[in-house]
Amino acid sequence: MPLIESVPVVCHPDPTDVVASAQAIARYQATILFGTSTFLRLYNRNSKIHPLMLSSLRLVVAGAEKLNEDVRNSFTLKFSKPLYEGYGATETTPVASVNLPDKIESERWQVQRGQKLGSVGMPLPGTSCRVVDPETFEELPTGEAGMILIGGVQVMQGYLNNPDKTDSVIKNIKGTRWYVTGDKGYIDSDGFLFIVDRYSRFAKVAGEMISLGQTEQAISHLLEDPDVEVIVVAVSDAKKGEKLVALHDVELDTDSLKQALIKSGLNNLAIPDQWCRVAALPKLGSGKTDFGAAKALALECCR
Repeated sequence: MPLIESVPVVCHPDPTDVVASAQAIARYQATILFGTSTFLRLYNRNSKIHPLMLSSLRLVVAGAEKLNEDVRNSFTLKFSKPLYEGYGATETTPVASVNLPDKIESERWQVQRGQKLGSVGMPLPGTSCRVVDPETFEELPTGEAGMILIGGVQVMQGYLNNPDKTDSVIKNIKGTRWYVTGDKGYIDSDGFLFIVDRYSRFAKVAGEMISLGQTEQAISHLLEDPDVEVIVVAVSDAKKGEKLVALHDVELDTDSLKQALIKSGLNNLAIPDQWCRVAALPKLGSGKTDFGAAKALALECCR
């Protein structure tokens, strides 16, 4: 988009070097910042970044992973700027939906709502989102969670020299090409899209589908330090089919956490069976969690 629209762009090779990034924002008076929840957390924590360094920003958009509630609140408190969460995939080049600032129209003076807390916004112009049954691909009613499909001109033609993989994620429904995201979510009555979790991030524990992301969120709400992170993965279990393992890189009172999770009303099957302290939580270069490496750590912990 910057090349097509002739928008000046400031790039920095290391997204974890937030001081240099903030200095670049201030020096070139950047107006839009894109980042992941993991990287935006670093702006909150670094005392060398003064709020005035980001004063030129009009929009700060979070994507690539679920926006952490504590990150959003802390960023808004420190910089007096809201975080707008978006959603998409490389295969949709890459944005499909995003929250935007509210606007007021000047004829009837009615507010046009552009954002809703917890959602990833509405589809971009020319983009369609549909929620379907993951087995039959029948469209589901408003508010019911299912597989998210993305349609529009920005959906990729296919994976290079890999037609089988392309066929596995591109679904042609009544003449429209849809990208099968692998994400579970729903669209509310106002048209806002909400993400529940990746289908790959559900575990089948004792015959019941458990969202690993929701377990992580429940644990996060009980931790006193908002910067502490816990990754929950599923591993095979002879008795229950799968069991949950929680990875953490700081000392935690896991017994107290288990009791607090029970009191919170969380499904007992969603409470981790094992808690493992590791040297560092695995991350990808994008800042997102490396779930493959996390599962390998969990398997090693369970031996």
